[in-house]
Amino acid sequence: MKLKQLQSFLEDLDVFDSPNIELEQYPTTPHLAAQALFTACSYGDIEDQSVVDLGCGCGVLSVASTLMGAGHVIGVDIDESALAIAQGNVEEFEDMHIDLVQCDIVNNMQQLSRLKADTVVMNPPFGTRCKGADIAFLKAGFAIASKAVYSLHKSSTRAHVLRVAETELGATKAEVVAEMRYDISASYKFHKEKSKDIAVDFLRFELPGREE
Repeated sequence: MKLKQLQSFLEDLDVFDSPNIELEQYPTTPHLAAQALFTACSYGDIEDQSVVDLGCGCGVLSVASTLMGAGHVIGVDIDESALAIAQGNVEEFEDMHIDLVQCDIVNNMQQLSRLKADTVVMNPPFGTRCKGADIAFLKAGFAIASKAVYSLHKSSTRAHVLRVAETELGATKAEVVAEMRYDISASYKFHKEKSKDIAVDFLRFELPGREE
């Protein structure tokens, strides 16, 4: 599937009607999701692989992973209403199957202990409302993945995220594989502008057990 075709499919997906600010719910834009999954595919981490989408929200990255040939996809989110939207999005595609699991990723790591996959993809909270949520998601990703973790983070937090991955989580390689612009539309009452363009890094973390 070509990049433009993938983005076109993702543009038809439903997103949040009433996003939850405490969960920092912002839809992953079709452009961002398509670029991210194409990048992950170039490393061989999606096609025919088992993939977990942490904090899947409305399921954009889950659907994109499946469309790019993932062998099995599981979407995990704390929000029941988001998972309902994700299920609706999955059902729009004939013969697409994605398992959706409700779980508190930040506060209930034990519940995720049995969940394993080759690759984890995620657009985690930036940690602006719940301090440290971005790192909590990263730790969960490392606990689940056997090969690689892909995650979107504010470029301004790059040094901190890379340091944690390498020194605390044991990544054998931590690198920025794409620098992107996250165009976030006004979603909450406190937003003064119609949209805000944020510099983000798409990071790839290689785990010790990865075989080349």
